[in-house]
Amino acid sequence: MRNATLRPRRTVILGQGYVGLPLAIRAAQAGHRVVGFDTDSRRVKRLQAAEPLSPDVPVDQIATVLASGAYMPTAHSEDLAGFDVAVIAVPTPLRDGAPDLSAVERAGQTLAPHIRPGCVIALESTTYPGTTEEVLKPLLEAVSGLRAGVDFHLGYSPERIDPGNGTWTLQNTPKIVSGINAASLQAICAFYASLVDTVVEVASIRDAELAKVLENTFRQVNIALVNELATYARQLGTDIWAALDAAATKPFGFMRFTPGPGVGGHCLPIDPTYLSWQVKRQTGCSLRLVEMAAEINGSMPTHVVQRLTEGLNRRALPVKGSRILLLGLAYKANTGDTRHSPAFTIARLLIAQGAQIQVVDPHVEEPFDLDIHVHHAHLTTINLERADAVVLLTDHDAFDLKLVERHAVYALDCRARLSGANIERL
Repeated sequence: MRNATLRPRRTVILGQGYVGLPLAIRAAQAGHRVVGFDTDSRRVKRLQAAEPLSPDVPVDQIATVLASGAYMPTAHSEDLAGFDVAVIAVPTPLRDGAPDLSAVERAGQTLAPHIRPGCVIALESTTYPGTTEEVLKPLLEAVSGLRAGVDFHLGYSPERIDPGNGTWTLQNTPKIVSGINAASLQAICAFYASLVDTVVEVASIRDAELAKVLENTFRQVNIALVNELATYARQLGTDIWAALDAAATKPFGFMRFTPGPGVGGHCLPIDPTYLSWQVKRQTGCSLRLVEMAAEINGSMPTHVVQRLTEGLNRRALPVKGSRILLLGLAYKANTGDTRHSPAFTIARLLIAQGAQIQVVDPHVEEPFDLDIHVHHAHLTTINLERADAVVLLTDHDAFDLKLVERHAVYALDCRARLSGANIERL
């Protein structure tokens, strides 16, 4: 379905983070009157001042919709009153290996007193199949006294935000939509069609919920495959990067995934676990491939430290006391997103062994949330030459990689971006 015209609606977006903020600003740009609700009052104050909070939302866009009155950030629940459309886009982390839906439940409890007949509610938070109908729906009905699918519309539309991706944005990435019945699907489809170029209707909410975790589980499993191959490729006398380059020339039946120091962000370390947790809870069986993939990817920081230790040993240097320069804290290039970044684990492991760590990341503001002390540094000739080892963890475009090649005594390249006699690739 292509973009459609919809009369301006009073729209509430609960959660103003990596998912909710781009959605709120896009809805305001599309002509809706948007209330951006967040329980973090500091975040709200920064939004009210049009300060940068997301790599996908330029400050000038925030300033424009604030000035026009189309967007109102707030931490006050009474500002939700009178909404026509509400979208829940709050975090769904893991706690002790199980899904933590407390933020979704709190958002539902906050929203429910303001539900009116005819309004539309969509959940965007990533979760396991069954959440919308088994957790959110009964909560909304119990508090509001209204019936979902009869008095108000309810559905699920999984977020597909890719931080820092300037090619595939919220607007041009196809948007999956679903509803608990035909009327809800139609209403939710109409809302999202006013924001994005293409909506994809899915008849079952559970299928839409599964589609989201399937997308990320697909990536997790394939990244685990190349990560595991990377740990053994040298012992086989092969170059995993050269093999990937060769395999990627096949125009069908192959999709390129690359090794790295581990996986980060909200999606890969979390979403596949949601799926395996739900399968085990409902069937008593394990998703063995998914669980093994998580184990492999979770072991990569330890493998990086092992490779670095071997490299230092060949140079007659112990890890203890060595000066190590880590390039990149963010989990993804050209962003400041440090959620579940493997760089944090690598830094902790090295510090535990007595290494002297310096970190370079122009996209991440200090103080670093490491619970341990690290020194912030700049990528300079002096810092490179003083370091016993340099580790490229995140390949930001801002890094002068030629400078690293010329002046690093020894570098471990986890992204296959460097070359030279002083460079080893993961």
